[in-house]
Amino acid sequence: MAWYLVEIRYVQEKLADVRPRHRDYLKEHAAAGRVAVAGPLADDSGGLTLWQAEDEAALAKLIDNDPYALEGVVAERTVREFKPVLGDWVPARG
Repeated sequence: MAWYLVEIRYVQEKLADVRPRHRDYLKEHAAAGRVAVAGPLADDSGGLTLWQAEDEAALAKLIDNDPYALEGVVAERTVREFKPVLGDWVPARG
């Protein structure tokens, strides 16, 4: 399993209508351990989500099924693999 930091920029005109479904989607994946943290940027121009997935192909399926992606809220998306080393939720490394 790998961690991925996903940053999106919003299409503002569509944001308010879709946000509740998007948050429900992320809550479902957080409960399953696939989302560690998620939220909008302070200026509400976009958001960040820290996902855990088998690989980038598995991650793409997850984020492509997000209501934001399905309903055209995502203007731009950046995905970067992330290697956490500190934090209460990071597994101990030997």
